[in-house]
Amino acid sequence: MDDTGLRLLFIAATALCGYLLRLLTMSGSLAALTVGILIGLGFGVKGLLLLGFFFASSSFWSKYKRRNKAKIEERHEKGSQRDWIQVAANGGTAAICSLLHLASPNELWLYGFAISIAAANSDTWASEIGSLSKRAPIFIRSFKSVEAGTSGAISVLGTVAALCGSLTISLLGYYLFHISFSRMLVIFLFGFIGNVIDTLFGAFIQVVYQCKKCGAEVEVRSHCGTKTANKRGLLVMNNDAVNFISGFMAALIGLLFLK
Repeated sequence: MDDTGLRLLFIAATALCGYLLRLLTMSGSLAALTVGILIGLGFGVKGLLLLGFFFASSSFWSKYKRRNKAKIEERHEKGSQRDWIQVAANGGTAAICSLLHLASPNELWLYGFAISIAAANSDTWASEIGSLSKRAPIFIRSFKSVEAGTSGAISVLGTVAALCGSLTISLLGYYLFHISFSRMLVIFLFGFIGNVIDTLFGAFIQVVYQCKKCGAEVEVRSHCGTKTANKRGLLVMNNDAVNFISGFMAALIGLLFLK
C-alpha cells in the first residue's frame, strides 16, 4: 500500500474510532472523514497531526468531568457528541485553506489553516475547561455573573484555557512545519483572537431562547418538554454558525496581517 493509501486508512480509522467511542455521530464521522481527506491532500500527514491533536484534546476535555457539565449540556443545542454541522463549523475553514493550498501552493494558506485550528482549539478549551470554574463567569454584555456555560461569558479559568489552547496548536505547528518563531506568535495571537470574536458574537448576536416553563435561558428550541421563545439574537446565528464565522474571521484577519 502506498503513502496515499495509508493516509486514507489512517483518516478512515480515526473517523470510525470517533464514532465507536461516541465522540461523533454517524454524520459527524462522515464529515470528519471528508475534512480529513481534504486536509491530508493539502497539508499531508503534518496537517492531519495538527487536526488530530485538536480533535483528541477537545474530545478529552468535553468528556472530562462530564457529570459536572450535565446542566450545561441540557441548555445547549448539542451535547459532547459532534455531528456533521459541528465538524464543519470547527474544521470547515481548515479544509478550505487546504483546498486553496492544493490549488495554488502558498505558505499563507498554511498559516490560515493553523490559525483556524488554533481558534477552534482555543474556543473549545475555553468552553470545556472554563465551565468547571468554581467562580461564576461574567457576561460581557452586562458585566454581571451568569451561569457557567453561558455564551458570551468569560472567567479567569476559561481565559487561561483559551490562551493555552491556542498556544499548544501554535507550538505544534512550529514543530511540525518548521515555521519561524514570529509566525508561531502570529498563529497563537490570532487563534486566541478567534476565541475573543466567538465570545463577542456569543454575547451580542448569537440566538438565545427562553424556556416558557422554567424561565431558563437556553440555546435549544425545546426545553422542559415545550417549545422555547426567542429572547435575543439572530435566529441564523446559532452556536455552530458563530464557531465557523469566528474561526474564519480569525484566519482571514491573520492572513491580511501577514500579507
